[in-house]
Amino acid sequence: MNKGIDKGVLYGAAAYLMWGFFPIYFKLLHRVPAVQILGHRVVWSLLFLLVLVFGLREGRALRRSASNHRTLLIYLLAAGLLSANWLTYIWAVNAGFVVETSLGYFINPLMNVVLGVIILRERLRPAQWVPIGLAAAGVIYLTILYGTLPWIALALALTFASYGLVKKLAPLGALHSLTLETGLLFVPALGYLLWMGQTGEGAFIQQGPAITILLAMAGVITAVPLLLFGAAARRVPLSTLGILQFIAPTCQFLLGVFVYGEAFTLARLAGFVCIWLALLLYITEGLVTQRRQSALAEA
Repeated sequence: MNKGIDKGVLYGAAAYLMWGFFPIYFKLLHRVPAVQILGHRVVWSLLFLLVLVFGLREGRALRRSASNHRTLLIYLLAAGLLSANWLTYIWAVNAGFVVETSLGYFINPLMNVVLGVIILRERLRPAQWVPIGLAAAGVIYLTILYGTLPWIALALALTFASYGLVKKLAPLGALHSLTLETGLLFVPALGYLLWMGQTGEGAFIQQGPAITILLAMAGVITAVPLLLFGAAARRVPLSTLGILQFIAPTCQFLLGVFVYGEAFTLARLAGFVCIWLALLLYITEGLVTQRRQSALAEA
């Protein structure tokens, strides 16, 4: 492994570790309504990103990108999906569903495959259908066990997979795209926060310095792992990133069970094991296929 890949692995691992420990940050803000946290996340992220954009002298390039109507429409859709994902995640963490949020991000890679087949008409290899079927069986089992669909997990998986699909078709890099997405959400987010402040229901300043600082840090907390991820994506193979991405839901799962004491019975474990096994089979099949193709190319 060369130095570029070494750095990429470190960047990727750091990004996923930060995402994995997000529940701790949001739990500290449990007294703040999820919509307000989302609003602050958007507002402070944009301010932080604009500092980076103009500090790197990328402002002119960003303005050119923002003047393209097709680009704006793509990122408006991406912004809507991202905000739905963030809101669901924040609410779920503070409502005591950290374990179910981890399930959503375990399912996410397989949801990517499903959307690729349905939307992009991608064809799966026969062996890839086995983990898809196994994951579906796990979700069906958990649905029967809960008596209802695990909607938090499915909503997180669907919104983030859809966001990834839109970004696959989008033309901009990580910094410009996130800046544009948060910029499109900025006015309604700021308007909502100002209105909450006027009605006396805003958390910023009114709930003390600790909450105020945590809300103001939302921009850094949001942007840094995304930028690290962007740096990793340019340096390491997608297969490596695919393995690294399980750091985040694993950390969330462990926090939910062992730190926040969420109920996790043996019956629920069986459903998770189905999904974990599906992921293991999917990753193994992908790695074996990649090695075979590399060997054929070398031959």
